[in-house]
Amino acid sequence: MASEHHIGHRFVEVKHEYETKKEIIKKDQVELGNSISPKYEEIAFELEHQLANLDEGYEKLTTDISKQGEEWHREIDIVINKMKTEINEIKLEHESILKKHLNEIKQMQSLIKETLIVLGELEKSTEISTAIEYISKIKTFSKLPPRVNVLLPTFIPKPIDHEHIYNFFGQIIPLRYAIQEYVLSITQPKTSVKELLDKPELVATIQTGYCNLYSVSCLNEEIFCTSGLSSNIKYFNINGNLLRTIITKFWGRPIDIAVDGDGDLLYCDWGTKTVLNVKNEQTEELIRLQVWIPVNLCVTSTGDLLVTMYSDDATQSKVVRYTGSNKKQTIQFDDEGKPLYSGNSFMKYITENRNHDICVADYKAGAVMVVNEAGQLIWRYTGHLSTTKSKPFKPQGIATDSQGRILTADSHNHCIHILDQDGQFLSYIDNCDLIDPLGLCVDINDNLFVCDCANGNVKKIKYSQDI
Repeated sequence: MASEHHIGHRFVEVKHEYETKKEIIKKDQVELGNSISPKYEEIAFELEHQLANLDEGYEKLTTDISKQGEEWHREIDIVINKMKTEINEIKLEHESILKKHLNEIKQMQSLIKETLIVLGELEKSTEISTAIEYISKIKTFSKLPPRVNVLLPTFIPKPIDHEHIYNFFGQIIPLRYAIQEYVLSITQPKTSVKELLDKPELVATIQTGYCNLYSVSCLNEEIFCTSGLSSNIKYFNINGNLLRTIITKFWGRPIDIAVDGDGDLLYCDWGTKTVLNVKNEQTEELIRLQVWIPVNLCVTSTGDLLVTMYSDDATQSKVVRYTGSNKKQTIQFDDEGKPLYSGNSFMKYITENRNHDICVADYKAGAVMVVNEAGQLIWRYTGHLSTTKSKPFKPQGIATDSQGRILTADSHNHCIHILDQDGQFLSYIDNCDLIDPLGLCVDINDNLFVCDCANGNVKKIKYSQDI
């Protein structure tokens, strides 16, 4: 305190500092004892309860599988017995055919024996009239009966397709879990809200040259890439200048495109059942499927890849999460084991919301299906009653913005539906001369890019206010 180096410094009285700290200690003691510690006890109790019921739950699962196995064994035994009965019936028919022909042969043999006796008597006889009246039967007996060769029936066992047996036997819904954040009574910072415009504005219309335009993906607020009825993927700037063209190896057209956090391109090739990655002008195979066909895809906030796909026979659809080339999660059934998505080959555009919900536009089902990060169904949106939108709701393209709002294309009614993150309808975008809206994306400034499929144009639309 006496040092000249500290002249002018403000000193805090030790007693005041001590009393302040004591207040903090008292407050922390109350907070820990009354709020935080009981919450930890609650969480621990829930986990202990889950662990205590773990064995019972898994025993039920194995019992259900065993019951299904018993059902299958019974059905297989029924099939086997039915086939054995069928074989016995065929055997009786086979036996009947052979006996019939054998009886005919024995009758002829009996006639031949009788004829031989008569001929022996005639040969010894000296009666002229009897010998003269004799008529030869050699011609009749020389016409031998046909050879009968009845082939045994054949059992042709079908090859055992282990994968199909596994799929037909039943479905194990993969382990799912959700991490729910516990929020204590701490003041949360307010986020800026960008309100919707009363009347959305058409900012720009960019001609892409595709006769049919399917997908658009933003690299930033100035550059976007597109795919359509062509094997080429094109990059444009907002002024409509063609910046780059990627000639894919695909024989028809890339189904869907996406851009990852590094700006690298990903696209689906349904002809070869692959997802490809274009990095530094080099195209590499990222994912190859066997009995599933990839359709649409998106990159998540954590860098994972979500891919919608359908089975070879177009009866099942699912969403699969990949980290790189590794399958991480499959989303296909709800908690009752029923399919979440319609089973068909229609495109199912997909996106992730900022709360990590997974949103799928299911055209055939006429619904937007939203599941949480664990794959559990939260809600489905089937359209909004309107006197001006008379055609059935058939969603196609889908995107989300910084506010957690969901935008989906309704090409039949020439508009875009805007929903909040809980699936509540907010408004339409129906005033920007949209003819056949399909693929959608939103840039970092919440500008909407729409593929107008029929005329091959990308439309940039401003639909929310600036902060």
